[in-house]
Amino acid sequence: MNKIKLWFDRIIRSRTMWFNAVVAALAALEGVFGMLQGFLPGNVFAYLTIALTIGNAILRVLTTQSLADK
Repeated sequence: MNKIKLWFDRIIRSRTMWFNAVVAALAALEGVFGMLQGFLPGNVFAYLTIALTIGNAILRVLTTQSLADK
């Protein structure tokens, strides 16, 4: 149980995990509710995929310490 808490604490401090969660939530909201449909173009998932790939690459470059050190 202690390892799970440590693992969860590290994930909470990860910018990459937060970024991925936000992008995944936007994709899920659009797919389920279509509430963003009037504001976003039809190929929104292509844009989200590109943003996810570039965002993860940027966050990887900016990361200077492991989650174990945080």
